[in-house]
Amino acid sequence: MTARLHHERVAGPAAARWLVLTHGIFGAGTNLRSVARRIVDRRPEWGTVLVDLRGHGRSDLGEPPHDLAACADDLYALVMQLGGVDALAGHSFGGKVVLAARALVRPRQTWILDASPSARSGVSDEANTVIRMLALMERLPREWARRDDFVAAVSADGQPASLAKWLAMNLSPAAGGGFALRLDLAAMRALLADYYERDLWSALEDARFGDVEVVIADRSRTVSDADRARLAHAPPHVHVHLVDAGHWLHVDNPAALVELFAARLP
Repeated sequence: MTARLHHERVAGPAAARWLVLTHGIFGAGTNLRSVARRIVDRRPEWGTVLVDLRGHGRSDLGEPPHDLAACADDLYALVMQLGGVDALAGHSFGGKVVLAARALVRPRQTWILDASPSARSGVSDEANTVIRMLALMERLPREWARRDDFVAAVSADGQPASLAKWLAMNLSPAAGGGFALRLDLAAMRALLADYYERDLWSALEDARFGDVEVVIADRSRTVSDADRARLAHAPPHVHVHLVDAGHWLHVDNPAALVELFAARLP
């Protein structure tokens, strides 16, 4: 059973082609809304679809197993509901999801935003910021009287206030008052485990399913030196772009990211 994915269209009246944008772990499609609006302004013949992946935002959790293949099936089901799309894009965790979905959706173009196709260790690495955040949420209460209390608890663990406030977007009003964390943390841990274990170089290097635009945030180490060396010898359908930004490139340097989409969308 696929999960019902919440989605939001950002488009003008001239939109005739569609770009699906997906987010990273613990995020939601709205993380990319500003970028989507600017893409549509620059390329009004394109519309964008902001998607919440399974278990995120306002989407259903779906049935286990919670892995990249399930996320890809969810995305394919949504694309069929939409009547087809021309391009897929994903940031971080979402980058691997769109790679996994390439063969199903068969878009003209796939965008990988600071995501590595490689398998790598990470799910048991407490030095990893994402794993630290997950472990912290597993230790903290599920319900909070105020959002500020959650933000303070995350900040007290040594996380930046901006990251704590972003993570607090996963709090929803609770039935009895206050707020509750809406993330299923066991499902998040399963998704991350598969994300780190799965090697998707074969999906990236398969030329049958359109071009691949790999966008690397140059101040991030998500795409390793070994990844970059392999990308330097990738097949002709793979195009690599460097952006002066950290991992959250859509926040650090949205202008450069929008410029790439404006120039490279078919």
